[in-house]
Amino acid sequence: MVERNKAAVRRLVEEVLNGGRLDVIDELYAPALAGEAQEWIAPFRASFPDVRMEVLELIAEGETVVGRFACSATHTGAWLGHPPTGRRFEAIDEVGIYRFRDGRIVSAWGIEDNLARLEQLGLL
Repeated sequence: MVERNKAAVRRLVEEVLNGGRLDVIDELYAPALAGEAQEWIAPFRASFPDVRMEVLELIAEGETVVGRFACSATHTGAWLGHPPTGRRFEAIDEVGIYRFRDGRIVSAWGIEDNLARLEQLGLL
């Protein structure tokens, strides 16, 4: 179960966030959470279509996976009310905690260094 759940987080990163395959969200998330995931992933990818998340570490126990990631991308679409800058951010620290039930994500919580992202994009 632990390895299956870690593999699902890797798929989320590689296929959805990096690859733009939003259709995979329905496979990875429980139906009650899939729409919410779509609502934050689609606009982020529209703002940063070349986004690349790197999995730095995955730790799993039982039904929970904690991931540490580094995110890089170019700002080519509006984001948080800011028009595109064309600037790039590199290696922004992110952490996500995913809880699984029956092989699907039923809860997700994350924290990311948006201050560093805004600074690198010249928005502060």
